[in-house]
Amino acid sequence: MKIVVGFSGGKDSSLALFRLQHNPEYEIDSLLVTLTEGFNRVTTHGVRYELLKQQAESLGIPLREVWIPQECTNEEYQEIMGKAVADMKEDEVTHIAFGDIHLKDVRNYREKMLSGTGITPLFPLWEKPVEELSHEFINLDFKTIITCIDMDKLDKSFSGRIYDWEFIRDYPKEIHDLCGENGEFHSFVFDGPNFNFPIKFELGDQKVTPDYFTKKDRFLYIDLIPIKNMHL
Repeated sequence: MKIVVGFSGGKDSSLALFRLQHNPEYEIDSLLVTLTEGFNRVTTHGVRYELLKQQAESLGIPLREVWIPQECTNEEYQEIMGKAVADMKEDEVTHIAFGDIHLKDVRNYREKMLSGTGITPLFPLWEKPVEELSHEFINLDFKTIITCIDMDKLDKSFSGRIYDWEFIRDYPKEIHDLCGENGEFHSFVFDGPNFNFPIKFELGDQKVTPDYFTKKDRFLYIDLIPIKNMHL
């Protein structure tokens, strides 16, 4: 089965990819990524396009890029993604995998989007305990950094931290999702067992952005500045 992996560069999609790479039934075709025009960054996660390209190079898997406009409407998104799915079908892709864990509305949306296309959605991490997944991720020696936090849920001190045992120890007990699937945080994986070389970067400026609906300052991003990698 020829499979495309929905990829953000973060830990959940990276773990889903790793699991699929160890399943002989699947041939990984490419990494499906959504980027925002003008910003040249991964949508939502805010990571620079250049770092995403380095990830793909290290993983040895080509990117399948989907570019969306700033302030993209749902109708625009569906049209753009529909074209991307049609292109996959032409390339004989049979499945798309996503790193979703427990958000049923997100899964339902993806299944509805792919209904009738001939491409089947897969969810390798679905309904796995988040504590189990977080421990698996760290034990596999993945390295990831927190690139964005929701300040309504996490203290600013979590910005730019490495996702490790110390992070888990300090994570607020009242937030039960160690994987942050409700948007508590986003991340960038810079090394791991399926990487051929680590991605090098330095921390840049932090920036606060407002909630789309309330216009209240809510999300804290930290810029990751690429350091030229000798492997590229």
